Amino acid sequence: MTWGVGIIGSGPGVAALHAPTLARVGGDFRLVHVSDAGSGRAAMIAERFGARASTGLDALLADPDVDVVAVCSPPSLHADHVRAALAAGRRAIFCEKPLADTAEEADRLVEECAAVGALLVVGTNHLFDPAWGRATHHLSALDGRISAVTVTLCLSPNDRYHALTMAEPLPAGTTPSRPPLDLDDPEQSAAVVRQLVAGLGVHDLPLVRDLVPATPELVWARPVPPVGFDLALRANGALVRFTTVMLPEGADSLWRVSVTTAGARVEVEFPPPFVHVGGARTTVRDAQGVQTVYPIDRRDGYEVEWRALAALLRGEAAMEYDELRADAAFVTAIADAAADAVREGAVRKGTARDGAEREGVVRDGGAR
Repeated sequence: MTWGVGIIGSGPGVAALHAPTLARVGGDFRLVHVSDAGSGRAAMIAERFGARASTGLDALLADPDVDVVAVCSPPSLHADHVRAALAAGRRAIFCEKPLADTAEEADRLVEECAAVGALLVVGTNHLFDPAWGRATHHLSALDGRISAVTVTLCLSPNDRYHALTMAEPLPAGTTPSRPPLDLDDPEQSAAVVRQLVAGLGVHDLPLVRDLVPATPELVWARPVPPVGFDLALRANGALVRFTTVMLPEGADSLWRVSVTTAGARVEVEFPPPFVHVGGARTTVRDAQGVQTVYPIDRRDGYEVEWRALAALLRGEAAMEYDELRADAAFVTAIADAAADAVREGAVRKGTARDGAEREGVVRDGGAR
């Protein structure tokens, strides 16, 4: 069976990621409808993929060909749009990350889906990448205590990669411009770090929860200019380090997760966002220095997350609502703690009485 998909949202992520991915999984899904908020971008995407276009939600949710609703709108609207899909009787929903702004709201959404038996997949595509399953298999086989997890993320300009998978660029002015950031402002700095942890860290924090499931302790958190964050967590005796920066220009993207045990180091290097070049690359180095590099799977996380929804629809997999709740709570707790630490660190730095105290605060990012 092939299910019709209606996508709420028409940004670059839809044009460069989800619409082409749905074309690749044509045996399971077909794109039938795209809606926007009045930008006109939905019509461009719909024409390219042979779908219908509309503005707002009503026409899409009334479309009898829409079996699955994909919520790819701005994050602040995710909860409202998931609820609108449920109210319209849809029982299969794909929602881009994050599911909601708070753990409480995410918990309510999952409970509402569970109450009516609605299937829900959240688009944390790294969790679905075949390479991650290969890495966790190795870590389980090694049976060694994890001592460190490092996530290194350097994102080059998204426009560089949008062009690779879009037939034509989005019209000028359809992507809103943003005012310059002031990372010296405590509230703005804390808000930026929280948004980045919840919007980018969300891809890899569920991986961290798999590896070190204990409740983590925040060691430090601080902003990284021009736009980024640096944070460290401690859990189960392991140190988890996230370093993220988004660059306006420069080198290609790097997105790598490294896991160290007493007997080996496992690295998973993900391809740049917005590029369909297969999954991540897994490299294992054992204690004797032997390195094994595994072939890249032709499927990437974008494809596999849609295949996972198809498996749920066919009854081949069980819907794990508790996992969705736990992932959302884990990510939100870390995002909130990081924002609090950045806010507190900025205040302490601004009121420090001498250079030595200021240096100490900059070093620990306000963590206690």
